Amino acid sequence: MAQAVEEWYKQMPVITRSYLTAAVVTTIGCSLDIIAPSHLYLNPRLVVQKYEFWRLVTNFLYFRKMDLDFMFHMFFLARYCKLLEENSFRGRTADFFYMLLFGASVLTGIVLVGGMIPYLSESFAKIVFLSNSLTFMMVYVWSKQNPFIHMSFLGLFTFTAAYLPWVNVYPRMTGRRPLRTPSFIKALFADDAVVVARPANVRFAQPPAPELHED
Repeated sequence: MAQAVEEWYKQMPVITRSYLTAAVVTTIGCSLDIIAPSHLYLNPRLVVQKYEFWRLVTNFLYFRKMDLDFMFHMFFLARYCKLLEENSFRGRTADFFYMLLFGASVLTGIVLVGGMIPYLSESFAKIVFLSNSLTFMMVYVWSKQNPFIHMSFLGLFTFTAAYLPWVNVYPRMTGRRPLRTPSFIKALFADDAVVVARPANVRFAQPPAPELHED
């Protein structure tokens, strides 16, 4: 059993393995009172005035209590983060990292801006950890990348993912990539080229000869 878990862990791609490890270690450390959650949560005032910039990262690593909800989120993280990195972003580790970085930045921006809007600031002030939100973001992105895959909810009913969102269609319509991964992030990850091997002993039919029409 232990060997199977170790093998499963080693086979994870680098981003998934790193994030899962950081999340589990951080949450366990807080549960054992080794780490204080008060040093991890998102606090704009402490970030700006006290220069506690680590809070912009650590609020994505803490998943609250070690309970059933934590196990569900670890399952979602390990499964859908791995599926994205191995399939949709296969051979593009830098792009996958940049996608997570962009998503985390958007989530943080929403909380910060929402905290400055009258009548909404009180609600946004209660959002101090964005780990769950980032996990569900990965589930959402995966569902949009695989809109026709049949899924089951507790074995009660099946459904298919929704259509691709507009943000995924925009580059195909315009030829533009406003979220192109910066070169310095690509330099951090050395991706191997993805090679699609041609099956042996497979013959392809010759294209049909053009028809000649007599006048």
